[in-house]
Amino acid sequence: MSETGTARSVTGEDEVVDLCRELIRIDTSNYGDHSGPGERKAAEYVAEKLAEVGLEPKIFESHPGRASTVARIEGEDPSRPALLIHGHTDVVPANADDWTHHPFSGEIADGCVWGRGAVDMKDMDAMTLAVVRDRLRSGRRPPRDIVLAFLADEEAGGTYGARYLVDNHPDLFEGVTEAISEVGGFSFTVSEQRRLYLIQTAEKGMHWMKLTVAGTAGHGSMIHRDNAITELSEAVARLGRHTFPVRVTKTTRAFLDELGDALGTELDPENMEGTLAKLGGIAKLIGATLSNTANPTQLGAGYKVNVIPGEATAHVDGRFLPGHEEEFLADLDRILGPKVRREDVHSDKAVETTFDGALVDAMQSALVAEDPAAKAIPYMLSGGTDAKSFDDLGIRGFGFAPLKLPPELDFAGMFHGVDERVPVEGLQFGVRVLDRFIDAS
Repeated sequence: MSETGTARSVTGEDEVVDLCRELIRIDTSNYGDHSGPGERKAAEYVAEKLAEVGLEPKIFESHPGRASTVARIEGEDPSRPALLIHGHTDVVPANADDWTHHPFSGEIADGCVWGRGAVDMKDMDAMTLAVVRDRLRSGRRPPRDIVLAFLADEEAGGTYGARYLVDNHPDLFEGVTEAISEVGGFSFTVSEQRRLYLIQTAEKGMHWMKLTVAGTAGHGSMIHRDNAITELSEAVARLGRHTFPVRVTKTTRAFLDELGDALGTELDPENMEGTLAKLGGIAKLIGATLSNTANPTQLGAGYKVNVIPGEATAHVDGRFLPGHEEEFLADLDRILGPKVRREDVHSDKAVETTFDGALVDAMQSALVAEDPAAKAIPYMLSGGTDAKSFDDLGIRGFGFAPLKLPPELDFAGMFHGVDERVPVEGLQFGVRVLDRFIDAS
């Protein structure tokens, strides 16, 4: 009770941690083949939380269990272009035996909420729900319409989530011109006087591919010159060891200039080893944006030790920089050689936007209001998000899930890693920043 004798209303900061924990406890593991539990329970949870504050959310099920939730908040000026805030509710699988705390417990320990999805990306889902619920409870409408989308299947390319909605229900996003979502807005501490907040303005494209080599089947005891496994193994080894050339995009050039200014040195993208060593955990994110990449991830062949198989296969996770897809595919074919057949399992484009405009100004002002040492800078994500699908509707996407992080936290290592966790104070910081951002946008 307050001094006036009335109960204090619940704020977004009050409930964001519980929202995050409850979302983590809903197992939405995505194995990429519909064998997981699906996102339906999470979609219903989100819909319930939005309905409690007066919205009319809709659930869209693209496949049994694969559900997304969408709602629209009417702004003070509906004639203005709308803003999309989207997040995904699915997570990559986790082996509980590897974790300090059970990955679906949502346990609080050492000042953090632990669990699969804590940073990818049920933290942003919870922050969005907390801010929206707070604003609607207190009657604070946003300046313009906001579309909320909590999506299935992002971790397997978005086919049953964002892509399904864009292809089948584009009317949901009528009037939307800009969007914010994951993997951006997190801090990198240069000093107590300067924290850089990395805003995602670009992301690499993808070619997830299957490689196949056909050979001659035979007895394992014979001399065999046409062994599919041998041919494929040599090709995969060449690809896995290949160093693709450095290609500096506009986004990466802007990032390097800003980072160099903060560090007080000029950065040479052709000689980044020393610089990356200074970046701690985010070096993993940044290093992969300097070139195309292709990493072998799976191998398959044979069914018995004394039988030479007639075919061998491998899977590769390929990522290409904006503007460099043709070069990437040509390099792949040259490295693999004529005996390897390459086919896409899933492909999607690279996206890139400029770091300017009123929305960027709103991000910077909201961050500085909560952290005077903040400076927002653009960067490229080495992976991909649902922003690729929304780009097809002409929606300009940014990664802005604001978190003020302890300098020692290996944030990049949290994504798809063991012991994923997000600081409680970071969640509360994010709620305050998002609230200010909505007012300024």
